[in-house]
Amino acid sequence: MIVFDLECSRGHIFEGWFDSLESFEEQNAKKLVICPHCEDASIRRVMSPVAFKKTHADAPASPGPIDYQRLAREVVNYIQDNFEDVGPKFTAEALKIHYGVSERRNIRGSATSDEEETLKEEGVEFFKAPLPKVDDSENN
Repeated sequence: MIVFDLECSRGHIFEGWFDSLESFEEQNAKKLVICPHCEDASIRRVMSPVAFKKTHADAPASPGPIDYQRLAREVVNYIQDNFEDVGPKFTAEALKIHYGVSERRNIRGSATSDEEETLKEEGVEFFKAPLPKVDDSENN
């Protein structure tokens, strides 16, 4: 069994247990995965904070060293692919989302120290992650 963190289109986050990734994708495509909070069937996987890999009894006890560079690339790619870049308007957009003025969604951008303090005072949850700049000329 594998556990995925899931989110409906209304922003409710919940867990789903599946036999495999393919099993989740098949059930989700058939709209069989439903939010337990609001019964929404528009579901997507979200990044889980922790993941465990079960090894077989005949596998070596240690899976080997963690490739931190690969892990960091995967995290950066996930953020770039799944968070809307709002640039220096991050604080304004985060506050709009927090107070229900804008739709709830994943955003990324930049904020000054004063803006970060404002977000903290307003109770807006956020995290800071240094992301490398993407050179668009590399993709052409």
